[in-house]
Amino acid sequence: LKRLASLPQITQRSWVGFALPGFQVSKRQAAGRTDLGCAPLGGAVEKTRNTAASSPRGGRRSGGALGTFPACAQMLRALTSALRLPGPWRPLRTRGCASHGATADPEIQVRALTGRDQGITEILMNRPSARNALGNILVSQLLEALAQLREDQQVRVLLFRSGVKGVFCAGADLKEREQMSEAEVGMFVQRLRGLMNEIAAFPAPTIAAMDGFALGGGLELALACDLRVAASSAVMGLIETTRGLLPGAGGTQRLPRCLGVALAKELIFTGRRLSGAQAQALGLVNHAVSQNEEGNAAYHRALELAQEILPQQNYWVLRMRGFLDGAPIAVRLGKVAIDRGMEVDIASGMAIEGICYAQNIPTQDRLEGMAAFREKRPPRFVGK
Repeated sequence: LKRLASLPQITQRSWVGFALPGFQVSKRQAAGRTDLGCAPLGGAVEKTRNTAASSPRGGRRSGGALGTFPACAQMLRALTSALRLPGPWRPLRTRGCASHGATADPEIQVRALTGRDQGITEILMNRPSARNALGNILVSQLLEALAQLREDQQVRVLLFRSGVKGVFCAGADLKEREQMSEAEVGMFVQRLRGLMNEIAAFPAPTIAAMDGFALGGGLELALACDLRVAASSAVMGLIETTRGLLPGAGGTQRLPRCLGVALAKELIFTGRRLSGAQAQALGLVNHAVSQNEEGNAAYHRALELAQEILPQQNYWVLRMRGFLDGAPIAVRLGKVAIDRGMEVDIASGMAIEGICYAQNIPTQDRLEGMAAFREKRPPRFVGK
């Protein structure tokens, strides 16, 4: 009950409720807000404009729609984030991100690409002295960058890469952790888990470019991303059990969902390290590529993958590449439908898909896609 009471209200400027098999989405407008609810419901799909239940005194009734089905409430929060209205476009410059004072060297850099890559934003981890180990400062800077980027609708794809040759992320900073008390360790691991959850919940697709070692927390960071690309020579693994620990930033949950329970248990129990080629064979990474002399082959393949996701306006580029690109809103809603649907039974997942599909119907991009198909031309998506 305490957890349900702590769920924040969900707001969206414009929302139409849909009664779907298993769910009813409702809205209530008050004081300039639109509060969304979701409750179990049976019956055929029908379009509604319901209002949330209220008490006779005009207040919100205890145990209302959001409290009735918290999993749906979480999905709606993600959906609201995916549909957030864009703010004015201000291109991000290459910058460091530091929350521990101007004197500290930034351990990450955020760069928005331009030209044909506009819409791709990179987070470059650059802590060579500790092989990109996840310490307090690096975690804080990553959280700060994600908080800023999730508000920018112009970020179509977010790419994580390393500025340290031969390393993606060496995991948690155990030297720093040795100096912590038991209480401080617990708090830090909670923050680390929160960072991975923020990456997983980022509204746009995320890609990890693994050009080197990704061990422990480094692999957990990659697992939190939607897609993973690795150099064939990269080394990765959840090796915590060989250090007297266990994965504490999502590894015990995301690896089984990626590879299956039995294989995930084998890899975690043994602390086994895999090459990029082995990881691809198991399905842990989407693509494995031969490393080049510069040590950034995985980054270049990840960039190509990001370009496939981008909405491409240039007809001749489309013809040269031989494929079309995804509409931004449809891509974001697809991510919500997959991520939330994997957490529930298939009947509930189908209802979640229906809610996401309904939100895509009135978009300009859907109409443009239909018109382009009719006119036998490439679509020109604008993300509206």
